[in-house]
Amino acid sequence: MKKCIIFKLLIIVSFTLYAQTDQKLYDIIEAVSDERIKNDVKTLTDFGTRHTLSDTVSSTRGIGAARRWIKSEFDNISINCNNCLEVFYQKNLIPKGDNARIVHDVWVVNVVAIQRGTKYPNRFIIMSGDIDSRVSDPTDFTSDSPGANDNASGMAGTIEAARVLSKYQFKSSIIYLGLSGEEQGLYGGKGLAEYAINNGWEIIGIMNNDMIGNIKGVDGVVDNRTFRIFSEPVPPTETERERRIRRFYGGEVDGISRQLARYIHKNVKTYMPEMNPMMVYRLDRFGRGGHHRPFNDAGFAGIRIMEAHENYTQQHQDIRVEDGISYGDTFEHVNFNYAKKLTAVNAINLASLASAPPPPENLEIGGIVKPAAKFRWKKVDGAIGYKIYWRDTTSPTWDNSRYVGDVSEFTLDGIVIDNFFFGVASVGKYGYESMVVFPNKTFRN
Repeated sequence: MKKCIIFKLLIIVSFTLYAQTDQKLYDIIEAVSDERIKNDVKTLTDFGTRHTLSDTVSSTRGIGAARRWIKSEFDNISINCNNCLEVFYQKNLIPKGDNARIVHDVWVVNVVAIQRGTKYPNRFIIMSGDIDSRVSDPTDFTSDSPGANDNASGMAGTIEAARVLSKYQFKSSIIYLGLSGEEQGLYGGKGLAEYAINNGWEIIGIMNNDMIGNIKGVDGVVDNRTFRIFSEPVPPTETERERRIRRFYGGEVDGISRQLARYIHKNVKTYMPEMNPMMVYRLDRFGRGGHHRPFNDAGFAGIRIMEAHENYTQQHQDIRVEDGISYGDTFEHVNFNYAKKLTAVNAINLASLASAPPPPENLEIGGIVKPAAKFRWKKVDGAIGYKIYWRDTTSPTWDNSRYVGDVSEFTLDGIVIDNFFFGVASVGKYGYESMVVFPNKTFRN
């Protein structure tokens, strides 16, 4: 009888430690406010222009006024959470002529708000939006450039995520980030990525939000549920040895940014099944760029979250009416309920990754000419167990998994290594998982 009771208690404890979903994430989704996002987008558009080279002295117009307001919002959020945010400016001086879009010397100033983790304060998951805006001529820093969707929507979403998540504590640190200089050459991202390296930050990944408020495409399609996740296949920093290994063992679509994209896809399908996350196997839109790229260039995981259907008459356009078409990125075109949904997408993934243990280290795979796939790895602090994932080599998502407990090696009998790709994630309390790690070594025994 006593053994039976103990066994039942162990089952209850195990379920509690490794639940498939956590009510907290549903609460986070519900807490995101479209009304607050709407108010923030309106405030940002009312600065007239937020061009990187625009006025920095005025209190009502230009990028200087905009970034001071953003910092004040983060400061207010921090006050309301007992000073839980470290808020500061990070800046770099870009000289005139650095490229054709820099027509005078300019300080590119980012606004940073750090919510420190309780266990891993030097591990960071980042959500970013862009502060700056532009019109048709990228060097025109005086004309009205409201930038309502591009990218007041992403910046407002980032501020709103800070409001919601600052009510909680997480094991790893979260950074809410306003980046400048995007339209002039991704300068804000370059500066912050360099700052992260110089300060020894361990970056889990960055979720760059660039245009999250439009639901009506230029082609007439209206869709308020689908969104795109852009991710590059492998890091540009990989070594020649890593490229050679990839040729024989696979991994052409299994870099760290792609794993971040899959993580987001899986989490959204679990907690927001009404949404349609669309993974795009590309760094960014065809021939175009975004502020996750400088982090990718530095070897960090980074993806872009954005609307699925763009309206090009509202991007990078002088405000005008031409042939009956109203051009310009203005306030009335933003769908705030949609922006709320994509903000929630970010928030639950920030919370999940910040609640998870670090990923397993030194993952090795074996099983050549064997009717089984074998794995071994180094355990990490904070994990209560590990989960092996596998998928068909042609599948975009991790479709099969097995939780194997608190072990450092495991054999999947009957699974032929030649026919699948594999990975392993660490699992923490309440089922929070790290990103999946793709094997980086092989063994033969």
